[in-house]
Formats: sequence, structure tokens, C-alpha cells
Amino acid sequence: MEKTCRTKVVDVLKRTDFGSVVNVKGWVRTHRSSKTVDFIALNDGSTIKNVQIVVDPSKFDADMLKQITTGACISATGTLVESAGAGQTSEIQCQDIEVYGLCGSDYPMQKKGQSFEYMRQYAHLRLRTNTFGAVMRIRHNMAMAIHTYFHEHGYFYFNTPLITASDCEGAGQMFQVTTKNLYNLKKTEDGKIDYSDDFFGKQTSLTVSGQLEGELGATALGAIYTFGPTFRAENSNTPRHLAEFWMVEPEVAFLDLGGLMELEEDFIKFCIRWALEHCKDDLEFLNKMIDKSLIARLEGVLHSDFVHLPYTEGIRILQEAIKNGKKFEFPCEWGDDLASEHERYLVEEHFKRPVIMTNYPKAIKAFYMKIDDEESGFGGKSGQTVQGTDVLFPQIGEIIGGSVREESYDKLMNEIEERHIPMKDMTWYLDTRKYGSCPHAGFGLGFERLILFVTGMQNIRDVIPFPRTPKSAEF
Repeated sequence: MEKTCRTKVVDVLKRTDFGSVVNVKGWVRTHRSSKTVDFIALNDGSTIKNVQIVVDPSKFDADMLKQITTGACISATGTLVESAGAGQTSEIQCQDIEVYGLCGSDYPMQKKGQSFEYMRQYAHLRLRTNTFGAVMRIRHNMAMAIHTYFHEHGYFYFNTPLITASDCEGAGQMFQVTTKNLYNLKKTEDGKIDYSDDFFGKQTSLTVSGQLEGELGATALGAIYTFGPTFRAENSNTPRHLAEFWMVEPEVAFLDLGGLMELEEDFIKFCIRWALEHCKDDLEFLNKMIDKSLIARLEGVLHSDFVHLPYTEGIRILQEAIKNGKKFEFPCEWGDDLASEHERYLVEEHFKRPVIMTNYPKAIKAFYMKIDDEESGFGGKSGQTVQGTDVLFPQIGEIIGGSVREESYDKLMNEIEERHIPMKDMTWYLDTRKYGSCPHAGFGLGFERLILFVTGMQNIRDVIPFPRTPKSAEF
């Protein structure tokens, strides 16, 4: 028969020109057979929905039809007709089938309720399931939302290096990058590794954040954002941590604490609105199959004003809750870094809406955060807190971490010396405070944390195609 150009399933399902001949290509979700009619549900990844191929078995080779099982890849051509079946407007009366790839009965993604843990063993095949197709389409849409938001607000997309000699967070949990022979390491006289013959001539690592370099961009272009992979060699086997993940980091000159909180709330609401508008079918599927309160929770965030909560007041609320019988696994005294359970209590039980927590003790925050001049409260002295901002969300806890940056050279140097941060490779960063220093602020959003929230998935390993975690670098 005459060759017909392929139409994506997402487009076929929108068409109403019944009687037209169409061609679809994709992977078989299900194949139901009877003596008089076969039904093949076909999906090509363009939508959560399948197109139904109706086959008259008397017109096709019986052995060929028998081989078309779940997971097989086929091309089907036929007439687009109105569907009599519930839940679909159209289907294809099949005239021709071409088999591209058969799929044996040992295919790991057979149509049955496998656990997500099971599916992680087959990350290369789990992408073909309904759930992971939905998650990956939403992931794409969130990336588009991020670029659209910043582009429309006059930010410039700024690419920061993945290989760096600086540790932005000062945590030391970095993956080293080297071309040295690890079996025969050259040492200095005092027994340290000599990097003089290494590729870069010094110790280098994969970046934990593009923020420091992003600050350079902000002091030249006014407002920039980075969006790229970051790496943490942190031995955390939790549902919230990855060793390789994506970060969105805007940095803005002349932005103060109030403006930063406004930006954080406006940005994240834009992303959620984008998901509700552009990912309706996928969200409805996830709402039905994964988390029945997902869409209501997304809409709830959209229609909430975020609470602005100083850390000191947050601690007071948590201690009050403990007095009234609330049990927490971890302590929460003034000066403690809040655990996820504390953050979630404030968001889910106390305020019942997202919280932006501010003015943290400087001892638990990074060296570059602007120190508060005011009294910190709770018996604290002036200069004990910083203008940090953490956006806390239901189910997730912290989704954004940001701050106003310390623009004073002397104050920044004082923090660096007090914390014994090695700055021999960081003179370039300090130059921003020496030559035309300006007030500036920014934040970091863990992209996968956003995807967790928007999809209702429970484990961060299930919102990135190929997760990298301790003892796991498969595929």
C-alpha cells in the first residue's frame, strides 16, 4: 500500500478527520486477542495516552500477530475512526502492520504492578512505563518553564564550569578530577600528593555549585542564572539525595532580602502553574496512580502566600510543639540545623502552607552569607545571624536555599579566616568585593526536588533517568 507519513500518538488523538489513513509507530503496551478482533494499545512516548489499533485477525498472519507482545515495537497503518470504547475519541482500523522489534516474555517491564525499587534495577527500560514516561515529560516541561521564566524576566543564561578548584560550600565532599596514575602517585617531601604533573597542575574537582562563578556574572550582566549538573560526594542513602543532580542558580545584582524572597516565591509558582497548564494528562495520571492529593497540593501552593518566618521564631514554635507533646527524632535548640521533620512540621501542620525561613545562625550557614546587624533575638548578640533564606515545602522540606551575599571585603575576609577556608585559589572571587563591589543575592533550587514535588513521587532516584548514588553508577 502507499506509504503514509508517521503521526505521533499525541497528534493522532487530537484529530477528528475520520476516514483518513494514518500511520503510527511505537511500543505495544497491551495486546488482547480473540477469534474475531485483536486490540493493540500503542504508545510512542509523546503522551501518557495510548492509541488503540483494532485488528481483524483474519486479514493478518496468525503467527505474526501472536509475536506482537507487550514491549514489541511496531508500525501500524490504518483508517482513523471514531471510537465506540470509553475514554477515547478515536482509534485506528488496522490495514497494515510492520514489526520492527519483537519482545520476549522475559521483558522486565511486563504489565503488572512492579515496585519502584524493582524498576530501578532496569533504569534503561523503566522509562517505557506509563509512570516514568509521565515523570520525564514533566521534567522536560519544568526545564522549559525555568528557561522561559528567566528569559522573560531579563536574566541571562550563564554557563559555569563543571571542573573547579574551589569548594563553594566548604563541605569538602567533592569528586576529584585527575589524569594521574592512581597506582603510582608522586608525593611531595611532606608526603602530600604532588599535582604539578596533573592535567590542570593543581587539585581539581567536580563542582558542588555554580554560585561563586555566578556571582561574577551578576556583577557584569546584572541578573544571570545557571542550570546544570552538580556533584556531591556525600554518602547519603536517603530518598532526598543524589550524588549527581541538577541545580538552578539565579544571581542578581542590587537585590535585597525582601526582593530575594519575592523572586523565590514568584519563580516557583510560575513553575507549578506551568506544570498545571502544560502537563495536565500526566498530572492526572500521577494523581490517580501515585498520589491522590497531588493536584490539590500543587493548586494549594499556587493559591498560598508563603509565610516569612525568622529562624528564631521557627525554633520557638517547634519548642512550643514539643512542650505540647509533639515528638521529634532530632533536637531543635537555637543553633541547630533544622531536620526535614522540623521543616515539614512547620509547613504541613503549623502553617499549612509554604514557609520561607530567614535569618539563620551564621555558624550553620555558608561563609558568603550577609551577616545581620540587628539583634538576632532569642538571647543572641548582634552579628550572630545571616540573611539566608530556605523555602520549605510540604512533603519535601527544603526546596530552595538562598541568601543575600556579603558584599563587604573586610567582613567576608573575616569569615574566611575564622572558618579557616583555604582561599589560595579564590582570589578571583574576592576581586568582586575589591573592584566595584555591589549588594547582590541569589538562590539554588535542586531541580530534582522540584520534580519530586510536582510529580508526587516519593524517591529522588525516580525523577532522574539514571540516578547516581553511593555504590551505584549503573547505565
